[in-house]
Amino acid sequence: MWVAELCFKVIADTNYATAEAALRTYLEALIFQGQVLGREWPTHFAQDSFFCRVVLPSQDALLPLYHSQRGQTALAQLGAAGLSYPQLAILGQDLMSNHTDPCHQNGEQPAAYIWYSRFAQMNSVLYCAEHFAPVPLYQAAFRQHQDYEDVIRWQLQFQALDEVQMQQASVLPSTERSLQGLHSQLNQQGRQLARECANALQRSVYYALYSGTSADCQNETSKICPSCGGAWRLNEPWHGLFDFRCDRCYLVSNIAWQCQG
Repeated sequence: MWVAELCFKVIADTNYATAEAALRTYLEALIFQGQVLGREWPTHFAQDSFFCRVVLPSQDALLPLYHSQRGQTALAQLGAAGLSYPQLAILGQDLMSNHTDPCHQNGEQPAAYIWYSRFAQMNSVLYCAEHFAPVPLYQAAFRQHQDYEDVIRWQLQFQALDEVQMQQASVLPSTERSLQGLHSQLNQQGRQLARECANALQRSVYYALYSGTSADCQNETSKICPSCGGAWRLNEPWHGLFDFRCDRCYLVSNIAWQCQG
């Protein structure tokens, strides 16, 4: 991932409220297309320009060919707000973030994907199953006529609950059910999005079902697939993280963290 700065020069009469609204509309369109990561963009005004600091999945993430219709419209409306099209300056690689998967960048498509999210990671929820590295949503391009706002909002909801359970000494039952329950609204929505992606790309997309606590650590390692009831324990953890994988239900999971160590 890359840290970048966008410069929007003031090219006509404007005011702060008008410029701020246009910048927000444009940057939110980029976020909901997966072209900009995170939900914050520190912005300052200097001389005759607005400068926004952002994190990009790749150096070419802001090419107009990757824009959604919303992004194209927001880009065109910058001029009406008295702002120029953005000038991009790549400041350097983000040393604290995951590196984007090389497959799509090399013109290849992974044989399979994993749908995975954790609270501390702001990258795409779609991972290459071979490299276990995030694939930007705009590169995966499993939608043609809409952006990925519902995917991003699902990710934000998942991460908010994940952070709650990570920070609390005792996990609230409702939070635990939402994260770990196969049939919770959160996981049902996530699996539906993963299936949509699988159907569009004609590739397997495994949904990562989080497991933090267990009522029976003694038998945790021999638990069955919660969807089909079949055996799904792997001989070796997949990517050092997933102890279970069901190739019928396209589910992966881990031995509950409570039971490890």
